[in-house]
Amino acid sequence: MSESQVVVLGDVSSFDVAEGIRMRALFGDGAMLNQVELDPGAAVPLHSHPHEQLGYVISGEIVMTIDGEDHRLGPGAAYVIPGGVEHGGAAGENGCHVLDVFLPIREDYRALAEPGA
Repeated sequence: MSESQVVVLGDVSSFDVAEGIRMRALFGDGAMLNQVELDPGAAVPLHSHPHEQLGYVISGEIVMTIDGEDHRLGPGAAYVIPGGVEHGGAAGENGCHVLDVFLPIREDYRALAEPGA
């Protein structure tokens, strides 16, 4: 079991996953918390992964496409995406901040967040 952690996510080193998209991650034993900052108009292309994903829009606006259906989400909106479901998103004209939880941990994100780990 890992040790307890207390952090300010804004102080955690960020990593880029695409142009205009930065992430700051916190890793537990089985799940991870991920703060995503999207610049205005930045887009996450349609994709899928085996991880369950829960998200919460902190600020701004994002259009999430989940299983072929578009959802315009603003502050306070939340979503659950089961593993294997195709999804993507595009930030609004003022950008967007989202908090995501993944179960299990996205090891590809850990490799980006902790190079050499």
